[in-house]
Amino acid sequence: MDNTSTPSDVTKLLLAWSDGDKEALEKLLPLVYRELKNIADRYLRRERSDHTLQTTALVHEAYMKLIDQRNVQWQNRAHFFGIAAQAMRRILVDHARSYKTDKRAGEKISLEDGNLDISEKRASDLLVLDEALEALGQLDPQKSRIVELRFFGGLSIEETAEVLGIGTATVNRQWRLAKAWLFNAINNG
Repeated sequence: MDNTSTPSDVTKLLLAWSDGDKEALEKLLPLVYRELKNIADRYLRRERSDHTLQTTALVHEAYMKLIDQRNVQWQNRAHFFGIAAQAMRRILVDHARSYKTDKRAGEKISLEDGNLDISEKRASDLLVLDEALEALGQLDPQKSRIVELRFFGGLSIEETAEVLGIGTATVNRQWRLAKAWLFNAINNG
């Protein structure tokens, strides 16, 4: 978001876009582009160093997926960035699958100090995490969505609570439980 816009400006444009206002979409991109790049940077920092997707390409591909959405009723800016993070995750997982190696040995994914940390040394880390996250989603969709919003989307506890329509205490509790479940699934599964 640029220095002159506010979260409510973004929300107003998203709501106008949901109502079919094409000009709102044109005004929206400059306001959200920097944050989309930040999300893409967070994703790509967790990827292997020789990854072929660049930040700008990931942002543009995700943005194209977002504007192609039909019948989306954007709730607010946190909802938009949550969906953007989900789109970026899908793009990277698809990309990883297309370049997948058979190397599954090496360092394990670690969950420490409230963060998920994917080793750059394992090209398949994102796929392993995605498989575990999909399994978690089958058992508990809310926990899976919290991980997606917090870890992949970089949303705060408060923003995650807002997107999901739940309390911050619930997000905190579910986040801790989800990390423990993922740790076990990844490292012992």
